[in-house]
Amino acid sequence: MGYLLPTEYVQYGLTAETTDDWVTMASVLMESYCRRPSLLVTQYVERMRLTAGAQTVRLSYRPLAAAVGAASALVGVRARFARPRRGELPDPFREQIAWAFSVPGSWSALDVTTVDVNETTAELTFPRNFLGIDYNEVEVTYTSGLVTVPDAVKVACVQIVKNAQATPGTNVKQTKMDTMWMQYFSASLIDPQVQMLLKPYVAERLG
Repeated sequence: MGYLLPTEYVQYGLTAETTDDWVTMASVLMESYCRRPSLLVTQYVERMRLTAGAQTVRLSYRPLAAAVGAASALVGVRARFARPRRGELPDPFREQIAWAFSVPGSWSALDVTTVDVNETTAELTFPRNFLGIDYNEVEVTYTSGLVTVPDAVKVACVQIVKNAQATPGTNVKQTKMDTMWMQYFSASLIDPQVQMLLKPYVAERLG
């Protein structure tokens, strides 16, 4: 789908003759640049290692948004105390306790309400387990994306279309625009202005 409705083309500066394929391709380029399958609310699963001495992680996709009917953007959280890396557990006594209770390597489902969520930065802080030992690996299932498409995204979409129409080699008439063809020109189509508009939605890491 495109991030601009046909009824909005003229309102946001495109001509009435603009065909839907221009907007569709601009939308695909935005998703590719932001490294996400959609800018709308989508479910993601991330498995991350926790830094020794810290019980926080920052999720890759923002803004966090609850799916329709859900109370939280967090769908499920699992954590485990895996075999520590060198220098990761300064207290050997706690390590022995963990091994005695067969904690290492086992995943525990956490109550999502016990996880502290910073909605602005998408940073999560996890509680310690019952032995008082920090987790060092987590798997988070969550939803992120736009509930409604803001003006900034619509303007970015329009700018990409205008850049494409003004770029020699792309401003040609054809019945269908090829995705790979547009990707070839993506460096010039996603200009600094577009990059600034899309910056809040770019994923920080892949995977």
